[in-house]
Amino acid sequence: MKNILSILTVLALAAAAQAGCGVTVSSEGTLKSFNAEKKEIVVSVKGGKDTTITLTPETKGAEGLKDLVGKGVKVEASKHSATKAISVEAVAAAEAPKGDEPKKDKKKKKNA
Repeated sequence: MKNILSILTVLALAAAAQAGCGVTVSSEGTLKSFNAEKKEIVVSVKGGKDTTITLTPETKGAEGLKDLVGKGVKVEASKHSATKAISVEAVAAAEAPKGDEPKKDKKKKKNA
């Protein structure tokens, strides 16, 4: 009986160790390059920092990456292994900054 309980305890601990916490980190930027042989992408995030991310067989959205080079992408990765992508998807182009809009004259003219 002790052997069976010991084996079950070891199996329960091993299963818990294999389960990840599931916390993901997402980042948005421009896809600078895609290397199909190495299964790596280079993403330039806001602020000018380039990040190399490895694609895994489980990565969602990795099929059409060669068409997204130079476009905006959103990459989700595990918090504990930020260099391995969980999913990659295209994002819409960034909106123009609000400072570029022409200013409207807010002063009301009084009728004399």
